[in-house]
Amino acid sequence: MTQVPPQQRELDEDVADHRSPDHDIDPLFVNRWSPRAMTGEPLEEAEFLPLFEAARWAPSAFNNQHWRFVYATREDDEWETFVDLLSEGNAWAADAGVLAVILSKTTFDHNGEPAPVHSFDTGAAWENLALEGARRGLAVHGMAGFDYERAAEELDVPEEFAVEAMFAVGERAPPETLPEELQEREQPSDRKPLSEIVFQGRFE
Repeated sequence: MTQVPPQQRELDEDVADHRSPDHDIDPLFVNRWSPRAMTGEPLEEAEFLPLFEAARWAPSAFNNQHWRFVYATREDDEWETFVDLLSEGNAWAADAGVLAVILSKTTFDHNGEPAPVHSFDTGAAWENLALEGARRGLAVHGMAGFDYERAAEELDVPEEFAVEAMFAVGERAPPETLPEELQEREQPSDRKPLSEIVFQGRFE
């Protein structure tokens, strides 16, 4: 069972080799990355349900809480349904302990009107989830490579919900357990400088 580490005040060793923030922020944000190598071991509910609890507290327009998560553990009858949704490039995710599909409600509950920020709010919930997973030392990896239409059909998703993404959660494994072509990518990626993503006054 994964032990939750104490609050981190420094970068993980494997992260510090690849990332260096330009401003003083909590190391949790920098320590979060998207490992692929997972052991294939089952996860207990006490290990992964707190990730969904973290997602629950994300900010939301009109408190609509647009996000929904449909998941399967590798011990569930539905596990193969989730695995079969994955694209060939995400076959590594079959070694996860949990696979999940992220949905968002496209309308507001209070008036039934379209909610232009449903994806934005659901993305905030996903980030909460991913950060909590990183805090616990789990591998959490979001994915766009899967069959969106089949996910909606196979999981009985109502029409007012959009399929946003999938993600995998599992116990971390050494990079050597991955196919050779993925091993060199099993490291934290850097980020663009603030000068490329933040503009004062107008877009430049």
